[in-house]
Amino acid sequence: MAGALLMEISQDEHQRAKYRSRRMFETDMSSNILTAEERGENRKALEGARNLKAEGIPHIVISEALGLTLTEVETA
Repeated sequence: MAGALLMEISQDEHQRAKYRSRRMFETDMSSNILTAEERGENRKALEGARNLKAEGIPHIVISEALGLTLTEVETA
């Protein structure tokens, strides 16, 4: 069954275009989700940095603990 579908798609340009379009959409959606997750993680780390700065924790300690650069910690 899968082999027949593959043969049909490989011989029909319109079907190949639909398949490529669907794959691009799926890849874009996965990429968007990963980007959103990374942004959320960064926002959470910056929030943590602000809280730790308010407690008087040294910036270098915050940077190492949260995986942020010193500049990110200083401007948080």
